[in-house]
Order: sequence, then C-alpha cells, then structure tokens
Amino acid sequence: MKPIFSLSISTKHYRTGLFYLFAALIGSAAGFFILFPINEFVYYHEHEKFDENAVNVTRFVLGQMIDALAGHSPQKTAFYAVVGMVFGLSTAKTYAVMHKRWIQIQQLSEELGKDLLALISQGEGPLLEFKSSFRWDMEQERVNRALEGVVLKTLAGFMNANGGTLLIGVADDGSLLNLNKDYQTLKKPGRDAYEQLIMSAIASQMGADTCQFIRIVFHTLDFKDICRVIVLPASRPVFIKQGNDPKLYLRTGGGTRELNVQEAMEYMKQRWHK
Repeated sequence: MKPIFSLSISTKHYRTGLFYLFAALIGSAAGFFILFPINEFVYYHEHEKFDENAVNVTRFVLGQMIDALAGHSPQKTAFYAVVGMVFGLSTAKTYAVMHKRWIQIQQLSEELGKDLLALISQGEGPLLEFKSSFRWDMEQERVNRALEGVVLKTLAGFMNANGGTLLIGVADDGSLLNLNKDYQTLKKPGRDAYEQLIMSAIASQMGADTCQFIRIVFHTLDFKDICRVIVLPASRPVFIKQGNDPKLYLRTGGGTRELNVQEAMEYMKQRWHK
C-alpha cells in the first residue's frame, strides 16, 4: 500500500504542474490577443494612418489578427505567444513565492497566538516536542554537547516534515524547568546569547540558509524562562552533518527518526521533486 504522505505529495506536484500549465496557456493567449493587437495598433498610427487608402484602425488590427490565425505570419504569432507565456510563468512564479511567504506568516501568527500553557497541556505529538535543555545535562550536572545534537535532529525532522514547535525548558511530562542552567554556560548569559547559540548551531550543522525556517520566541511562566522554537517546513532537504556522512531526519508521529539511504532518496523525490 502506498504511503499517505506519498499520495499527498504527488497530488501537490500534480496541482503545481497544472497551475504553471494554465499560467503558460493564459500567458500565451494574452500575448496574442493583447500584446499582438497593441503592437499592430501602434504600428498603424506610426505608418498606416498617413496612407489615404488605409482602412480604419479597427479593421486593420482585426485583419492582421485574422491573417496571423490563418498562419500567414507564424514568426510574429509565435513571438507574441512566447512573450506572453514568459510573462504568464513569471507572474505565476511571483504569485507562488508571495503566497508561500503569506502562508508562512499565517503559520507563525497562528503559532504565536496559541497560549503556551494550553500548548504544553496537549503533550508531545507530531507538531510538538519538549526538551529540558539545549546543552546542560540535568542528570550529570554538566555541559553535554550531545544534547545539542538531539535538539538539532528534532529541528531537522520538523523542517523535513510539516514544521512544528520545540519547547526548550520543559520536561517530558510538561513541567517547567527554566533555562538558567543553559544560560550559565554562556559567556554573556541571557536570551540574546541563547538565541545566537541555537542559530549558530543550526547554521553550522544544517546550513546557514536553514535559519530562515526558524523563529525563536521566549516566554516567562512562573518566573521561569521557556524558549519556543517555531519551525517552518523547509524548501529543500535538510541534512545534519555527522562526520562525512550527512543524515536525513524526519518527524513521524511523536518522534524523530533517521531515514536510511533508500528511504531518504524516495522521500526527497516525493517531497521536493520539481
């Protein structure tokens, strides 16, 4: 049985293809039925209107269009159709980019509009994960850089899936832990340095361009700082550098798992295929 995410991604690409096909067709039609007659109108007023035997401008333009449709001027017809097609595709691409940004803004607005306590009460799931800290090991009472890798895997898994939210400073059971221990590992303890720490780790391990998919917000609950990391879906596969072998992680259910080579290739083909 074909995975559900495969069907949804295939449907998305099919719709995208239709969108650009219609844009190309509409653009070609606009090139012929709008740009072509405008050009003939200008040509008439520059050259034909001074001819005493010239027909009126409407008949002239219609005559030129009828001749073009009859195949008497294929190069001119093709030129305006191609120009219109390029304009249509460019407009469609611009719209797609702006629409994508609008969706991202909507996602951020919706996420920021959620009450943090209500969010925590939902518990961990496909779109929500809790981490006690970013680098401070609560059990060993020391800095543990391996914890940073765990957080980064979660973020990469969200980016490669449908996005999500990571709350740092919250235990698995939803209890608030604070970020003071993490802050103390910084040269300049505080929110700004903490945000820079996370963004630097993301840029270093996943690529600087992936930072655009991350938004960091701090909250204070019961006098305890909580870091909310809002993750947007990435526009490309996001790998984590682990030696010479980059890994692809995906958020599935309430956890994040590493995809093997075959799974990664198939998922990338379906998720980001153009």
